[in-house]
Amino acid sequence: MIDRQHALPVVRQCHLLALPRSSVYYTPQPVPAGDLILMRQIDALHLEYPFAGSRLLRDLLRLRGVIVGRKHVATLMRRMGIEALYRHPRTTQPHPGHQVFPYLLRDLAITVPNQVWAMDLTYLPMRHGFLYLVAVLDWATRRVLAWRVSNTLTTDCCLEALGAAIQGCGCPGILNTDQGSQFTSTAFVGLVQQHGIALSMDGRGAWRDNLFVERLWKSVKYEEVYLHAYDSVPEAQRSLARYFTFYNAGRPHAALDGRTPDMAYFGVPLQREAA
Repeated sequence: MIDRQHALPVVRQCHLLALPRSSVYYTPQPVPAGDLILMRQIDALHLEYPFAGSRLLRDLLRLRGVIVGRKHVATLMRRMGIEALYRHPRTTQPHPGHQVFPYLLRDLAITVPNQVWAMDLTYLPMRHGFLYLVAVLDWATRRVLAWRVSNTLTTDCCLEALGAAIQGCGCPGILNTDQGSQFTSTAFVGLVQQHGIALSMDGRGAWRDNLFVERLWKSVKYEEVYLHAYDSVPEAQRSLARYFTFYNAGRPHAALDGRTPDMAYFGVPLQREAA
């Protein structure tokens, strides 16, 4: 957004965009190897114990022989974009430009494709760094409709993923997300409303509201990501593309009566063996 070649001084550009000058002049530093290993462990513990905050994660790590302070754990959790999943008291007001929408799925029977989509972001460890993965999931059939990877927690990859899902699958009646800044941003809300989609948002930190996406993340990480130490972004993209093809077309789900997400989404019945 900042153009150093523009006639307008950088200081004035920062002021107009409400950006701190430090973010413009700061030179990014690589994450230490020790922190990357620790982030991988925190990610795995967060999947198993989503209610664990920085203190409990610190204690769980110490039981595994990893001595680390609570503040360092909290810093890495912020870098990874994760937090303990519980309902927080509403003690702060959202940014004036970031509207939070009500939760629309309570007591709603979700039974057909494209009735409700869910969308979320998660952290992915690599051999020498990390990425973020965003996915759009059809709620009723568990089919992954689109996904993108990014090395930053910005709105761009969310817009790309949602745009790809809409282009390939049409529009749902409702899109459910959490209250992350990417999903409450003006650009994201505008894209959703432009297509006439009702936007639903979980209660802050309420993992129950987006349970199917949380289950997807656990499957992706334990069946794919943790088994492969990606060396580069292209390698991660290729490997994830293979996995999501398998997940949609080749992985049966007990919740779908043994069908794959593709079979459920396209209405293909399961062929039963003759008695």
